[in-house]
Amino acid sequence: MKTRIIPVTAYEQNCTLLCCESTGRAAVVDPGGDPERILAVVRDAGLTLEKILVTHGHFDHVGAAGRMARELDLPIEGPHKEDRFLLDTLPQWCSQFGFPPGEAFVPERWLDEGDEVGFGDQVLAVHHCPGHTPGHVIFFHQPTRIAIVGDVIFQGSIGRTDFPRGDHATLLSSIRNRIWPLGDEVTLFPGHGPTTTVGEERAHNPFLQGQYG
Repeated sequence: MKTRIIPVTAYEQNCTLLCCESTGRAAVVDPGGDPERILAVVRDAGLTLEKILVTHGHFDHVGAAGRMARELDLPIEGPHKEDRFLLDTLPQWCSQFGFPPGEAFVPERWLDEGDEVGFGDQVLAVHHCPGHTPGHVIFFHQPTRIAIVGDVIFQGSIGRTDFPRGDHATLLSSIRNRIWPLGDEVTLFPGHGPTTTVGEERAHNPFLQGQYG
């Protein structure tokens, strides 16, 4: 499986394109906006887009998901059902923050801890990581040791918890119990900023030292 980060919108959110090399099939994770840019990358790579995966319901991660699913007849999988309140009110969130209009949607499949998602010949494990939002999930690809972690953890930082139903203690628990066990060598693809590794963040992330390290 190959990955490519496509920064989208003024928020420079990392939309991640996942490619199954053996089949030419692809999945896109967190298409927050700029669908034409995303689809141009898919087209130029000669890929067939199979589905949309969503880590959580914040507008900068799902702003283009509903439109892409409707226009391309694609299924959306994720996030966890606890983020439904965010997806139901997506147009209002976009308007409030001066973001391009987004369509409210209901995913074809809600995800939970222990689920798997697939496209082409690839399978990714799903881990429920609440805290930034109550329904946040991450996607882990065991063969390549890659995790797409949304806004749970960043290089040198962690997700905000001051949005509705965010919880700081829950976020720290998710990192400790879901991210750290993946292994220090695992590469993390966050929702904003550069990639990093579990080991790097365990050792140096200033928000995760001491009892949280």
